[in-house]
Amino acid sequence: MMKVLVAVKRVVDYNVKVRVKSDGTGVDIANVKMSMNPFDEIAVEEAVRLREAG
Repeated sequence: MMKVLVAVKRVVDYNVKVRVKSDGTGVDIANVKMSMNPFDEIAVEEAVRLREAG
């Protein structure tokens, strides 16, 4: 049985408008929808295909 490891990162959803913090030190992520990085989704799908193929 093949073991597969895929690194996944949560990012701000790409449909959400990003706001800069009022002090300018970064991105305001309070009450913002987070989602899996779209490229990581592709990697997970490929890992599942590899695992099913054996």
